Amino acid sequence: MSKKSKVEDMEGFSEEAQTVNPELNDENMNGAEEISEEEGLREELAKEKDKFLRLFAEFENFKKRTSKERMELFKTAGQEVMVSLLPVMDDFDRALKELAKSDDKEMFKGVELINNKFRETLKNKGLEQIEVKEGDTFDAEVHDAITQIPAPDKKLKGKIIDVVEKGFKLGDRIIRHPKVVVGN
Repeated sequence: MSKKSKVEDMEGFSEEAQTVNPELNDENMNGAEEISEEEGLREELAKEKDKFLRLFAEFENFKKRTSKERMELFKTAGQEVMVSLLPVMDDFDRALKELAKSDDKEMFKGVELINNKFRETLKNKGLEQIEVKEGDTFDAEVHDAITQIPAPDKKLKGKIIDVVEKGFKLGDRIIRHPKVVVGN
């Protein structure tokens, strides 16, 4: 073969390669574009699913939170009324102490019946008295220390010596802390 024929063959081969390669290149390009477009759509779908799941979870948390707040509100809905009735209970206690000193036992029984009915009604609505006795350990979370006095006995140091005002809870919430005197 002559040099010229070799060159022509090479040129012919390169022309064939060019005619074949552009088709292959176009197919590969179209396939790559389709794959990349498909991948892009998959990524977009995954992002949208993630957004949806996050939004759904956020909404579920919102429902739980508002439901819990609503239940708490129902439990303590009467808190303001209960707090305003506590001084009336204190007055009943003072009245019963004074009536116990008098000779009129019938009046004492009548006031005592009204007091018991009043307390039972409030108890049915969720009001509980916080039990505090002399000699109990002082707890700053529960008790309200109004003063400290020297302890009459070493055993009463840091303990409650006297209860000045009773404390009350409404459900699990303390609505009035018991006011106490603490030994120093």
